[in-house]
Amino acid sequence: MLLLTALLNWMSIYCVGLCQASNLYPKDSSVRQTKSLDGIWNFLSQSSLDPEEGFRNKWFESPLLQSSEGERVMDMPVPSSFNDITTLESLRDFVGWVWYDREFYIPSHWNDARVFLHFGSAHYTSKVWINGHWSRNHSGGHLPFESDITQLLHRGRSNRVTVALNNTLGAETIPQGKWKWFHDDPIYPAGYFEMQYSFDFFNYGGIHRPVTLYTVPKSIHIQDIKVVTTFVAKDFLRANITYEVILSSEGSCSVDLLDKHGNQVACSTNCSGILSVVQPHLWWPYLMSEEYGYLYTLKVSARDSQTRDEYLQSTGIRFLSWDNTTFKINHTPFYFRGFGRHEDSNFRGKGLDLPLATKDYNLIRWTGANSYRTSHYPYAEELMDFADRNGIVIIDECPGVNLEGFKPVLLENHLRVMESLIARDKNHPSVVMWSLGNEPRSNVPEAKGYFQTVADHVRSLDTSRPTILVMSYPVEDEQGGYAVDILGLNRYYGWYSQTGQLKLIANGTMNEIRKWNKKFGKPLILTEYGGDTISGFHEVPSTIFTEEYQVELMKENFLAFDRLRDEGILIGEMIWNYADFMTKQDYVRAWGNRKGIFTRDRHPKMSAHVLRERYWNMTDGLIVRVNSPIRENT
Repeated sequence: MLLLTALLNWMSIYCVGLCQASNLYPKDSSVRQTKSLDGIWNFLSQSSLDPEEGFRNKWFESPLLQSSEGERVMDMPVPSSFNDITTLESLRDFVGWVWYDREFYIPSHWNDARVFLHFGSAHYTSKVWINGHWSRNHSGGHLPFESDITQLLHRGRSNRVTVALNNTLGAETIPQGKWKWFHDDPIYPAGYFEMQYSFDFFNYGGIHRPVTLYTVPKSIHIQDIKVVTTFVAKDFLRANITYEVILSSEGSCSVDLLDKHGNQVACSTNCSGILSVVQPHLWWPYLMSEEYGYLYTLKVSARDSQTRDEYLQSTGIRFLSWDNTTFKINHTPFYFRGFGRHEDSNFRGKGLDLPLATKDYNLIRWTGANSYRTSHYPYAEELMDFADRNGIVIIDECPGVNLEGFKPVLLENHLRVMESLIARDKNHPSVVMWSLGNEPRSNVPEAKGYFQTVADHVRSLDTSRPTILVMSYPVEDEQGGYAVDILGLNRYYGWYSQTGQLKLIANGTMNEIRKWNKKFGKPLILTEYGGDTISGFHEVPSTIFTEEYQVELMKENFLAFDRLRDEGILIGEMIWNYADFMTKQDYVRAWGNRKGIFTRDRHPKMSAHVLRERYWNMTDGLIVRVNSPIRENT
């Protein structure tokens, strides 16, 4: 019972501790400096049956190597998930508290600056100490958090950062988990429990994204910048962007909009206003223009009587619009051809890996795709930057996967997660929709009001982008579609239903999507379809799990998609999945989910070549096809 009480206490901290994330990514400028803390950290796990151990023994007061369990300390790379790095079975499926620490120095010329410590993401509950002094708590993975550590630092000698991290989920967290205790079963040790979850990807834990120190001036600094394209002329000869700069204290602003060559195209001396750009270079998606992914830089300076701050914010000029049948970018109808994806790779788990990210974007462009959904959580900011530069359109999804219960505390946490997501990603031109979640249990009456509240809150924060909810229940039962602007639908004809019956796929898909259109009268994206395929499995005639079956399943779906697009009902198709990914151990999964058109280590299956041919043939002659499949990709 003491163990149960302790676990519930930690869960309550998780539920109420959701914190506002930083709004500006750490960057160098003429004023600011950054220092990476990525690398090898010390790592120590504690018993899941004793969640108080590290706190009771005050592991944060001294280096982990000097703790009571110092002999068990091991090396752990940051960023990475800890689950697959070691050979320990106990860490593979670990649930509970783990501890990290490392030493660092700060340059002497930082003595006159404020110093912040920024975490790109840690899953899911974090407690941070500097030199044994508490710095901050944060709950919720996938989004950044930071703290001002200026007063906690040692000058001229070593500093230590300590992080206690817990990957526990509960009924009111985003995403959710369930707990099961085995009190009276003699085969289980005393206090044994399992944390169960319904989402179909592995619950990796760890410090997953970069850890960065950065400086700002002591007397004034730029806290946030918001940039929105509010007008693009239909002849594309003029555009307006509205901006707002938030300062830490009273001061003045200077704002310059620079093109990609560094030339000034607009300027202002106000902290908010409208910049008008003549003959703008618009931000276009990949293959909609030969000059796709064009980015400007908003150079923002702030000053008071003592000092000056500067931040360089990249931005793209593009205008979104939508109605009951279409979605447009720069007044041009846009059809989503892309993927569902996961942040997932061998050994690293969900840890950010820039070579892998670069390879992924090269493969995305190779297929001729123009978009993907951040299923089922926000991805690293570095991936959003890649998307901006490569002209890849993003449906930005919160971690609300498979939500159920719809209680007030869950709603409060959901609203806060959306606030943090929008605060982080609002300036990315690649982000064109806010996804409220994936496959919620939204066939119950209370789901209608719940998602209406979430959608309305999102619109209060950002009116420039539509909302979408990705749903899975039969249309007759679905309540979530009333709240959002765009419908997302996941359907697996030929796999989870009518398994092996390929000739039923096209009619099944067409009939159902027409019903959704009739009920809700809104644009719809088929956000998931597909089937598991083990690379190298072949059979004639095809059977499930073979590469032939995946290709034939895709082609039957293509028949339906083409008909529905001609009818003006469908505005996009996203195959599930870009690449194979890991799931929890389950006899229905053979070493993870194998629905990728690429393997987990990014080798193409037959399906990748078939999808590539389709996507390139869908460019509709909008540009000179210099990268067509019959020529080498540049």
